[in-house]
Amino acid sequence: MGRWEPNARARLERAALELYTERGFDQTTVADIAERAGLTKRTFFRYFADKREVLFWGQGALQDAYIGAVADAPADATPMQLISCALAAAGAVVEERHELARQRQAVIAANPQLQERELLKRATLATALADALRERGVADPAASLAAETAIAVFKVAFARWIEASDDQRFSELIHESLGQLRSVAADA
Repeated sequence: MGRWEPNARARLERAALELYTERGFDQTTVADIAERAGLTKRTFFRYFADKREVLFWGQGALQDAYIGAVADAPADATPMQLISCALAAAGAVVEERHELARQRQAVIAANPQLQERELLKRATLATALADALRERGVADPAASLAAETAIAVFKVAFARWIEASDDQRFSELIHESLGQLRSVAADA
């Protein structure tokens, strides 16, 4: 085994998803993942705190995308426009990972503990987004409602995307889901 090889994080992620799919999450060890990737356990722990984090490591990039998009939006943007910008930025983060996203979601769906972790991660994202909206001057409860709405729209669009054909773009599904939200809110 070489001392360093390129794309270690991606190789570990692919190996983990393959093993989680083949054996199940609980039956897969860090040693199994490292061996499948042709790396050491020590290398695994350079990238991931534990085997669950292989599934959730991208939260930081999503959070940065949400917050950055809110901060960079035009000064006169409404709360709905701010979450639209945030969703577009977050969608760009996951757009190129369609097959990995499908595998990841299947593993999470098969494990209640991972579902709980996913809910916690979404709650953390909603809190960070609400804070970013407040920094832009959006008062509560509007900031909290907008942030929770953004997470719900992302969740619905994501679920549709992982079930969609490979040519369906995530950004289109986010746009459609926002349109549906506007339609539902107009009926209220």
